[in-house]
Amino acid sequence: MKQKKAHLMEIQSMVAPLLRRLIVAFENAIRIDAVFQKDEMIDIIGVTRGHGYQGVVTRWGVTCLPCKTHRGLRKVACIGAWHPAHVSSTVARAGQNGYHHCTEMNKKVDKIEKVGKESFKAMTEFDRTETDITPMGGFAHYGTVKDDYIMLKGCVMGPKKPVITLQQSLYKQASHSAMEEIKLKFIDTSSKFGHGRFQTSLEKAKTYGKVKV
Repeated sequence: MKQKKAHLMEIQSMVAPLLRRLIVAFENAIRIDAVFQKDEMIDIIGVTRGHGYQGVVTRWGVTCLPCKTHRGLRKVACIGAWHPAHVSSTVARAGQNGYHHCTEMNKKVDKIEKVGKESFKAMTEFDRTETDITPMGGFAHYGTVKDDYIMLKGCVMGPKKPVITLQQSLYKQASHSAMEEIKLKFIDTSSKFGHGRFQTSLEKAKTYGKVKV
């Protein structure tokens, strides 16, 4: 059986106090609630989803040329003057689209849970239905949540199971959205493979009844 390898990431640290903290925490498990808190604004660093080699229309949104244009429509008509005899860096050109280093700022932490008896329950104060935090059928290309997890508001860049770096916000937060307290009313646990209808397997069984195997 092939064993999965843990993700490794190199982080530069030149600040002496931070370096001493890293030496103390070396080879020790760091729980997520020791770094981040609920209702906090954090930043996400990662790599966006790659799309390969793309033309100027897809990559930069250049307008297509009119019909009956000679030698193609989805291109830049004039890439520069005769003199100076070089192409400026501001001219849209075809090339790699996506798979870029990206930092998304000010993501709200909606929920933080550690491994425990009730940690994998998706119940809230407004919805007391006993459901697991893992949706029906598991998360796409991931499976079942078995460790500490953090729930953020909004999307996260990159494909499934990327290496993501979370850091505390670099700016002092003073906006209304950053200071408000989040109270989750409902957590969707339907299947993420297609158009999920049911929150639990019991709900699905009540609707379909006895199904032939």
